[in-house]
Amino acid sequence: MAIEKSDRLAVLIDADNTQPSIIEGLLAEIAKYGTANVKRIYGDWTSTSLRGWKEILLEHSIQPIQQFGYTKGKNATDSAMIIDAMDLLYTGKFHGFCIVSSDSDFTKLASRIRESGLTVYGFGEKKTPSPFVSACDKFIYTEVLRAKTSENEGIAKKSAAEMKQDTKLVRLLRNAVEASSDESGWAHLATTGSNIAKQSPEFDPRNYGYSKLGELLAATKLFDLEERIIGEGHSKAIYVRDKRKKSDT
Repeated sequence: MAIEKSDRLAVLIDADNTQPSIIEGLLAEIAKYGTANVKRIYGDWTSTSLRGWKEILLEHSIQPIQQFGYTKGKNATDSAMIIDAMDLLYTGKFHGFCIVSSDSDFTKLASRIRESGLTVYGFGEKKTPSPFVSACDKFIYTEVLRAKTSENEGIAKKSAAEMKQDTKLVRLLRNAVEASSDESGWAHLATTGSNIAKQSPEFDPRNYGYSKLGELLAATKLFDLEERIIGEGHSKAIYVRDKRKKSDT
């Protein structure tokens, strides 16, 4: 899915289920997809548990929305976020929503927003239940964002052997390349990436320690990659082919 940088986005953060250490990486990631015209964060700001968030809200121009926990065991924050999201949706001013939470309670909200033709970007920890992940157009695990902003953390690169043993990953990559390929078996890398996103919203090469899809494909040693000069403008494009296709020819 092609994303215009001018897309207007509404960013809604569940403070109860999100760590403040991700904020810089989060906003940098969101900037790839559009402009965060609304940035709101929800929680009980009288609670000491949100002290870490309080220190960075002003710096990043995030509007705190107070929501008291009137009833023990009930998540009032979720209800407030959902109501605000629907209000913003009905204004018709936005192209997409960024829902930042690891809570499955936002599954229906994500589905409803997508039904209206808007893009939904989800952000949450790897523990996020799969229904919420699948309800989003794209889902980014916040462990990647936290590692990105920390000098002492990082996600170790998976070796070719490790990735080959991940049958789900191998099947996803091979299916995407196959679906995007021409008769010779070569597929445009960008088209392959779009195909992967449609099959698996949570896929991100950074989850395996690689910054780009091409790097991950090369590291698996299951694919051939080729750089080509395209058109009179001499622009470059990367193409990928399953190595099994080479042996068939």
